[in-house]
Amino acid sequence: MKSNLKIRIKNKLLEKKLVKNQKYTNLEVLDTENPVVLIVDNMIPEFDKDSGSRRLFELIKLMLKNDFTVVLMADRKEYKYKSDYIKDYRDAGVFVYEPYVTKEGRLVAKTDFIKLIAHKIDFVWLHRPEIFNTYYTFIKSTCPSATYIFDMVDFHYLRLIREWEIDHKKETLKTANYYLEMELNNCKNADRIVLISTGDKLALKSYNVDLSKAEILSNVHQHIKKESDFIPFENRKELLFIGGFQHAPNEDAVLYLHDKIMPYVWEVHPNMVVNIIGSYPTDNVLKLNSEVFKIHGFVNDVAPYFKSAKAFVAPLRYGAGIKGKIGQSLEFNLPVVTTDVGAEGFDFSPYKDIMIANDSKTFAKNVLEVISDKKVFDCLSNHAEVILKPFSIEKTEQNLLKILAK
Repeated sequence: MKSNLKIRIKNKLLEKKLVKNQKYTNLEVLDTENPVVLIVDNMIPEFDKDSGSRRLFELIKLMLKNDFTVVLMADRKEYKYKSDYIKDYRDAGVFVYEPYVTKEGRLVAKTDFIKLIAHKIDFVWLHRPEIFNTYYTFIKSTCPSATYIFDMVDFHYLRLIREWEIDHKKETLKTANYYLEMELNNCKNADRIVLISTGDKLALKSYNVDLSKAEILSNVHQHIKKESDFIPFENRKELLFIGGFQHAPNEDAVLYLHDKIMPYVWEVHPNMVVNIIGSYPTDNVLKLNSEVFKIHGFVNDVAPYFKSAKAFVAPLRYGAGIKGKIGQSLEFNLPVVTTDVGAEGFDFSPYKDIMIANDSKTFAKNVLEVISDKKVFDCLSNHAEVILKPFSIEKTEQNLLKILAK
């Protein structure tokens, strides 16, 4: 009760501020012959900070290219509704909801906004399990004729149950089962299910999900052809890992890399530097910072790191779906060493043995081989384009248009 009163007070203060700033909006721009897609995510997607957001941004650009009108809304309390990324989406042509007031000075909250535009909506794209679970019933009640799309991003249960197999914590198992129930219910309610990998699709099959309404929409990866400025093997010196640390598997991978893998590498190359890049590094990660294990946090332009590294290392012990960091490395023709979990959805043949390792000693051995042998480096680098063919923008566009077909 106190919590609701607190929110009402904060929203009233917000309303007064919006009136003072004349924060209105024009819904007439949504009066269009083009089909309208309402996308709801847990935030305005930060496309340069995490793989899921980067993927959604690419999908939005493809929607716009194909004459869909895109409306984007974040699951944020109105008085906390702030983002540095709103302008990027608006500049791209997206209608982004922000709290605003009517001419009479009344706050238009998220639910009010949805009611106002319900008759215009053709597709409702709910991004992540919690978002579908939170918004489906309400939006369906206001807009029953729309097509409802559950974008899983990855099969969260699969990721969590793999985490439990490592940490054996009751809380992890409880969370995994909570997500399984939520995701299966979402799949049942959705008109279409968007999966990120064949692995997730295979895992869902054992739970009697209607996969006839499922489509795979993976990450988009455009291979960068080698030009004259491509740095050769002999001029590269460091290792690289990239991943946002709001995602627990990335923290686990970095701790494992530092504690269990790099000691073997440092025995041979004591000055080998590992660059760790990623938004929101945790205290556990920050504690690892040293001259040879550099914790950079968020970096605006990561290209120079990919272009100069000798290998990308991603010892992910749990997770699900396609790992954007792997594809991004291959875009830059950078050899990758990862695990079976990290490699899911990619075809690394005929180089699986050198690119995949699931124990610390073998992982270190593979890293040492890549950074020590020019022939191995060149083979893996030259094969990157082949690996990325299924992730082209053209293939993604084809699959997206199947999903957005009435």
